Amino acid sequence: MEKFSSLARFKSSCPFLGGTKTSTLRALGSAISPRFPSISQLTERAASCPIMGPALVMRSTQMVAGYASVAGQADVQNIHHSKGIFPGTNVSEADISKCPHASAARAAARMADDLAAASTTKAPEAKKEFPSTAQRAAAAGCPFHKAAAAKERPVKLSEVTETQTTPATPDAYKYDKFYAAELEKKHKDQSYRYFNNINRLATKFPIAHTASVKEEVQVWCANDYLGMGNNPVVLETMHRALDKYGAGAGGTRNIAGNSAMHLGLERELATLHRKESALVFSSCYVANDATLSTLGSKLPGCVYFSDASNHASMIQGIRHSGAKKEIFKHNDLDDLEAKLKKYPKDTPKIIAFESVYSMCGSIGPIKEICDLAKKYGALTFLDEVHAVGLYGPRGAGVAEHLDWESHQMAGQTSEPIKDSVMDRIDMITGTLGKAYGTVGGYVAGSRNFIDMIRSYAPGFIFTTSLPPATVAGARASVIYQKHHVGDRALKQVNVRTVKERFAALDIPVVPGPSHIVPVLVGDAGLAKVASDKLLCEHGIYVQAINFPTVAVGEERLRVTVTPRHTAEQIDGLITAMDTVFTELKINRISDWAKSGGRANVGIGKENVEPIWSNAQINTAGQPQTLHDGDMALVDVNAVQVVRKSFEDLLGPIELSETETIQMKVEAVLMTGAVEHIAGTLSKKAKAPRVPVNPIDMPVAPTVAVSA
Repeated sequence: MEKFSSLARFKSSCPFLGGTKTSTLRALGSAISPRFPSISQLTERAASCPIMGPALVMRSTQMVAGYASVAGQADVQNIHHSKGIFPGTNVSEADISKCPHASAARAAARMADDLAAASTTKAPEAKKEFPSTAQRAAAAGCPFHKAAAAKERPVKLSEVTETQTTPATPDAYKYDKFYAAELEKKHKDQSYRYFNNINRLATKFPIAHTASVKEEVQVWCANDYLGMGNNPVVLETMHRALDKYGAGAGGTRNIAGNSAMHLGLERELATLHRKESALVFSSCYVANDATLSTLGSKLPGCVYFSDASNHASMIQGIRHSGAKKEIFKHNDLDDLEAKLKKYPKDTPKIIAFESVYSMCGSIGPIKEICDLAKKYGALTFLDEVHAVGLYGPRGAGVAEHLDWESHQMAGQTSEPIKDSVMDRIDMITGTLGKAYGTVGGYVAGSRNFIDMIRSYAPGFIFTTSLPPATVAGARASVIYQKHHVGDRALKQVNVRTVKERFAALDIPVVPGPSHIVPVLVGDAGLAKVASDKLLCEHGIYVQAINFPTVAVGEERLRVTVTPRHTAEQIDGLITAMDTVFTELKINRISDWAKSGGRANVGIGKENVEPIWSNAQINTAGQPQTLHDGDMALVDVNAVQVVRKSFEDLLGPIELSETETIQMKVEAVLMTGAVEHIAGTLSKKAKAPRVPVNPIDMPVAPTVAVSA
């Protein structure tokens, strides 16, 4: 931040700085140059300036000379000794890195070389070799400095001027030129992606620090939808598994990587979806790609029917299968049926679609698609990535949610509920990296189907298995959410609040019945600037979404609301978004209405009924938004179920008699309070806000757990 504050003072005197947005300068200053790895893209551009270029080269040379000039002084020797290094005949890389001024000198020298190269890219090529800046700066005093310089080989001027853009073989294809041209296309159409340095803090969710550990921001776009990435029983389970089984899996599933932890997770996932079997992958991208490509390549004459808004992983899987495909309009049942009619009933067909579409927030017509599949003899492939953990009484997704009462009554049995929507789906994929807060993906279905994918899918067979600790954490998260509806219910309360408050300020949200809150901007450059302003001026991180994730002209800020965001943080988000919209003159709902609307905004479709009903939310006892200082609720009963599930592998958690009594009393108290509220208050009654007290989490001795 300090660097950009300094640059701002020179905007009036420098044409480049004056004509470039601060957000662009920030992005260039934080991105490494692809050609000169020791400097930023901003410095690379400055090096080509007739004024700044020579100044930068001069200053970098002075810095290198400064490091060389102090070499050999007595105080430098004292530094060496204090760091435990002593001059000798053999100087190692470790010794160089220990020496503060030698390592800094080498870094400065490399930067000087890169600056010289960046400022002389048009210089005529020469055959002679010359010493690098590091070598020329190797003054006689410091052996570690001399060793660092010696490790720098002589540099050809041709290498400096071309910086690896010229192939070693004459007349060969100029690969680097191709890379640069492709990147330039991204910059020109403003779809180049900038990755912010965001480090989420386990004890402060949803707070993160940026590249500077002292600079904290609120995260409003993470897919850790429920904050399970720092749930205490998930962390506890991972710590215990890590201590017992180590860091890695040891190989692929058929070579030392098929552990009891993996098998336990797969049983848990099969039970979650009331299917016969499940298979775990390294991610759901891989699960979708591997399943669809394998199935499509094996079924003779298979035809895929793919929703136009399907995720890239599904598109890739279908493409890799080599099977014929028909793309139907998003959620358009008439278009789907028209395409199904074109093929004989005995032609193998697979309808591939999603439950929650993550960029627009729409929900697929699952029941109606199942009806068409039955009518035309097709299989159904449902991606529940953005729904598992978030919908249904046990968190199995939208397919479960559509038959809420039936699944609620069935409890935790693994038996399918005949003719339910979830039972009618042939293949369900999901992720462990979003609502469940860990990493991995999976597919669930019939026993023979899963065994076939296990036996034929290269994406499963030839991939190193997930680490046991990760798998244990994922299973703990799934179990916890199967027994606790409160997190997803509170999330829905907060989502409703944010959507209503945006609407009251005429801020455009792409309408949808799900938890997704896509704030329409409609321009790639404007979306990036808005994201930068929210982050740098308001401490709010919301990532800009552009092409190809969304259509050109439908760029947006995708806001993610969690049950852990407080009322005060929500206030801050609303105020900041309103301010940024005003400052940047971004279109509001009324503006879009005047121009005919875009992405269903401004055409009178804003009032969409949410899929979660008030009655379903109230099964959690009318959850209340947290306030600053409140502690998030941890469900004691769910914690006990998780611990019990891992006793066979990790052993029991030893609790004192006092702790056991306390947990039992608190569990009874909490259950009774929820039943009382649900039974006595009307659906619209607002329960008084009371502080949410933390539940102490007794853990195994020597196991540190963040709460």
